[in-house]
Amino acid sequence: MYRKIFHTITALLIIGLPIVVRAQTDSLPKRYKIAVFTPLYLDSAFDANGEYKQGKNFPKYINPGLEFYEGVQLALDSLQTEKVPLDIQIIDTRSTKQNLQQQLSSPDLENTGLFIGHVTPTEARLLAEAAFKRNIPFINANLPNDAGISNNSSYVILNSTLKTHCEGLYRFLQKNYPTSPIIMFRKKGVLEDRLKGYFTDFEKATNSVKLNIKYITLEENGPYNLARYLDSNRLTVGIAGSMDENFGKTIAQQLASLNKDYPVVLVGMPTWDTINDFSRKEYKGLDIIYSTPFYNAKLDKVSNSINTYFNTNMYSRPSDMVFRGYECMYRFGKLLVLKGNNLSSSIGEKKFKVFSDFDIQPVIDKQTMALEYFENKKLYFVRKADGLVKQVY
Repeated sequence: MYRKIFHTITALLIIGLPIVVRAQTDSLPKRYKIAVFTPLYLDSAFDANGEYKQGKNFPKYINPGLEFYEGVQLALDSLQTEKVPLDIQIIDTRSTKQNLQQQLSSPDLENTGLFIGHVTPTEARLLAEAAFKRNIPFINANLPNDAGISNNSSYVILNSTLKTHCEGLYRFLQKNYPTSPIIMFRKKGVLEDRLKGYFTDFEKATNSVKLNIKYITLEENGPYNLARYLDSNRLTVGIAGSMDENFGKTIAQQLASLNKDYPVVLVGMPTWDTINDFSRKEYKGLDIIYSTPFYNAKLDKVSNSINTYFNTNMYSRPSDMVFRGYECMYRFGKLLVLKGNNLSSSIGEKKFKVFSDFDIQPVIDKQTMALEYFENKKLYFVRKADGLVKQVY
């Protein structure tokens, strides 16, 4: 991993920022501009002489932004091969020379047709506002919330919000476990109350069968006597109703120990996609289901090509953020060239799929009927046991 990132950051420094990458073509005279915003930390990583300041150390916080850039760059290689007429500007959101607001005022961004960003909430608000003024889309590739943004038709959330996950999960349970006893194990907390509220609000609004969900609030530190809530003669669906991963892992471990006598399947939160502990023996035999807007079995030609590139050149495996960067650049880059100035009104078109299906829909304020933003509503439901994928819905 260190060798991979060092290679990337050195190349970036040599090129210099802003970075403009051109996909050449002889057949189409019109070119389209995309600005990619990602945290690269170049100024803090190198001194004025271009020497790397961290020695053999490499801060983990640098990885996600650089990995996202790696995916973008690989997509540009593909687009260049296809002679797609794009000019790409890479902007380091952690630059110490210019803050993001100053970079957004740069004349280099004139006539840009699309923003793509790996962002924080503050950066999302700035980029969404700037995109709205330009009447161009801003694709938020990583942040799974609205960042306080409303009434902005330029803002596009790819990483679905918690509310969308909860509504999708309710529908999933309606379809697959409509008559099963369902128990949400939760703890006290503001976010936990919000999560429960999403379920109860959707329950009131649904026209389909209403689920019989029991909400059990557990003490903060346990131990929990979960057996008293289970049925030895009937499958119980448990929901880990907290974004606290340690709480979720504790619930999972205890249910795994009871699974032989009390059949149970555990539904987790969208963050569980990154938990590797579930392959350990403490969780053996427990079926775990979670939702994700990004599912990639990595069996397709492009995924194999990316894996081979990283194994050969970086001596490592690409992270999910690499695939995210590739998917965003390739898919929306081609859509920009196809739609041009009409991209904003066509952002939900299901063209140029790479790894995941997207279902980009307008989110409407039910009281004012105003368009708040666009959001990817497509969710995959992944069932795992012993760390291995058993089924994808």
